Amino acid sequence: MEEFVEALKDRKQEEKLKHANLDDWLPITSSRTAKWYYSAFHNVTAMVGAGVLGLPFAMSQLGWGLGAVAIVMSFVITLYTLWQLVEMHELVPGKRFDRYHELGQHAFGPRLGLWIILPLQIIVMVGTDIVYMVTGGQSLRKFHDLVCQGRHCADIRLTFWIMIFAAPHFVLSLLPNFNSISSVSGAAAVMSLAYSMIAFLTSAVKGSAGASSASAAGNAVDYGLRASTPAGRVFGMLGALGTVSFAYAAHNVVLEIQATIPLTPESPSKRPMWRGVVAAYGIVALCYFSVAFAGYYAFGNAVDPNVLITLDRPRWLIAAANLMVVVHVVGGYQVFAMPMFDMIETLLVKRHKFEPGFWLRFAARSAYVAATMFVGITFPFFDGLLGFFGGFGFAPTTYFIPCIMWLILKKPKKYGLTWFINIICIVIGVLLTLVSSIGGLRQIILDAKNYKLYS
Repeated sequence: MEEFVEALKDRKQEEKLKHANLDDWLPITSSRTAKWYYSAFHNVTAMVGAGVLGLPFAMSQLGWGLGAVAIVMSFVITLYTLWQLVEMHELVPGKRFDRYHELGQHAFGPRLGLWIILPLQIIVMVGTDIVYMVTGGQSLRKFHDLVCQGRHCADIRLTFWIMIFAAPHFVLSLLPNFNSISSVSGAAAVMSLAYSMIAFLTSAVKGSAGASSASAAGNAVDYGLRASTPAGRVFGMLGALGTVSFAYAAHNVVLEIQATIPLTPESPSKRPMWRGVVAAYGIVALCYFSVAFAGYYAFGNAVDPNVLITLDRPRWLIAAANLMVVVHVVGGYQVFAMPMFDMIETLLVKRHKFEPGFWLRFAARSAYVAATMFVGITFPFFDGLLGFFGGFGFAPTTYFIPCIMWLILKKPKKYGLTWFINIICIVIGVLLTLVSSIGGLRQIILDAKNYKLYS
């Protein structure tokens, strides 16, 4: 009997050691040397992506008043819920919730928490990477068209541009962890600020010039709702709310980003993490508000789902901006893919007993890149994808699940100010999830009517 007990202890010790060694290999936990500015540019890269380019289009479906309220309110709510996640990362002394689903398991229970958080987080990360495949392909095609304007260049279908965009990801996906993609993410963050300012300035100039010429000619920009039918306007508004929620995406990777920051009893990771988040949200505010309002001001309800696709003057500057978008979504793809790589590799090693190493990583990550590329080629519906994924996946994990976990774990005084703030966020988030998913799905169906497969 004593020998059996000793053998059991040895086995448990071996399992703990194996688990520790696996943590040293997995992409989320293998490196904890990040600085506060890593948090800043990872969060900027995660948020200022496809979402910012779709905000003028969302404004065209919501109008000036409702559009401004939706964007500003989303900014305030998501900053609050992001702060909650940063605070809860080290809620239990001596333990770190390095992954969103681990915090969910602590709040809702091991089994229920996994089933609540993990499917939504997978939808968000895979959905974002699919949208980035489409965005990258569209921006490459727009760059090509602008450079070739006036010349005899071949018309290359979007399918091939998405494949070209996907090619470098087969190499970049082999970078082992979050800290190893810091240079890629840093470049992406810089590019996001640069092309947002280009979109803002060119839209503002065009809007001012258009207003002057319209006054003389009597042809003003139309700021009425985009759809012409009552049903179209209602569903357009619902989809636009999903587009707005898609724009605030960093919550789904914030705990994973915080996991890369070192932690000591004297210096908790939440301090540098929050410092980076505040810097990131300052950049986000600059990009989002300027692009949304200037883009809608310039084009009204004629704006495209991607505002840089609408802009075409000055040609060289818009071409450069589209190339910047490509660089940014390359980094954004990797930021959202890294937690997925962590999940896939954990599953393969723990459940299916694969040996951790280069070939496992190469096969798993290459398959993921190929799968997102294939889906992006098959369903390249930029605005519909933004609305659907924004509502179905982003709204729960961004707007109200952090508030529910806060009420469960922190237990604020019932009917107190904090309790009411969280309840309001939960109600808004649930409504947003329901209505924007419907609007986004309808837009995908409408886009699919005129779409030829792999065209």
